[in-house]
Amino acid sequence: MTARREPLVLGSRTDAGPDRFTFHTADGVPDADSFCPGELLALEALWDRDCGRLRTVGARYGVVGVVLAERAERVEMSTPSARAAARCERNTAENDVDATVELATGLASVDGPVAREFDTVAFVPEPYTPIEVGIRRLRSALASLASDGTLYLAAKPEAGLGRYEDALAGAAATVEAAAERSGWTLLRATGSRSADGGRPDPPFGRIETTVAGVDLTFATAPGLFAAGELDRGTRLLAETATVADGDRVLDLCCGYGPLAAYAGRVADCDVWATDDDALATAAAERTLAASGVDGRVVTADCTAGVADRRFDTVCCNPPTHAGHGVLADLFRGAADVLASGGRCWVVHHRALDLDGSLAAFERVETVATGEEHVVRLARR
Repeated sequence: MTARREPLVLGSRTDAGPDRFTFHTADGVPDADSFCPGELLALEALWDRDCGRLRTVGARYGVVGVVLAERAERVEMSTPSARAAARCERNTAENDVDATVELATGLASVDGPVAREFDTVAFVPEPYTPIEVGIRRLRSALASLASDGTLYLAAKPEAGLGRYEDALAGAAATVEAAAERSGWTLLRATGSRSADGGRPDPPFGRIETTVAGVDLTFATAPGLFAAGELDRGTRLLAETATVADGDRVLDLCCGYGPLAAYAGRVADCDVWATDDDALATAAAERTLAASGVDGRVVTADCTAGVADRRFDTVCCNPPTHAGHGVLADLFRGAADVLASGGRCWVVHHRALDLDGSLAAFERVETVATGEEHVVRLARR
């Protein structure tokens, strides 16, 4: 596991309930080093309110749901990240609160309709969430409200506040600013004019491309890595890695699944793909289907979803932006699921030094060099 990170502590200003809340975070989870000001703004607005059936969309590590649990009839937290979901579950247990955590895209057009209606919904989009996806999540959240329910959304102007407010104005019955602080605005909206904003179609696009003479079709979505076209690093990795008939193949950090699709087309192999992001795996499932590949797709943190399996070939274009902790967990897990004699193929930008993160392997060599990327072959 990664080095232990000290938990964040949030004190209570009232005599009711616990005097402090403890939250465990991790590299790769938004606002891991300090509480999100937008979530704190939402907490203050909801603290004295009877939240009834409360839903939080895009939960980071569970702050809003955990703190407000005693003021709610029931709490459900939703996040598209398996790593974040695990922190939410740990923090509900750590703080001894009753809450349900759901790993989902937050898009009704992908997840299906929410099973129940909520009296209160809180949504604080991550700053780097593509506006198109954020607005779709907002409309889906609004559609999950009871007829007299209220939605709260916190954002900053540079993170799309104006676009979110416009979307609410077109989809909600009423919209108003409920609070402001430090550049953040908390919007309060009631009523929904139409389910999912009248846009039931899922947000997926298509890429038609050829890799090493193999025609492939990929399903993509806004916000996924290389959503517009297959990136050079992934292409170089596909062209370099060798896959044989009968291999057990894992596309690790699969995104929308290009490596899994390619492997399944060039060899009669057992294909698996896994990613932390539920939207990415939803796209990967569609990619395999569109490319005529029979495979399994798992939404999980690093290799947690395939830890009981062994693979002859692992291909990975890792999220190098996610931090050392994520990379250390990722490659340690990759080494653990590699079968005896197996090979792990990794592509990364030439300017990056991943030797420390790849320390879980006994042998690592550079086997291909492109204009911007290198492919490393790692063995146990």
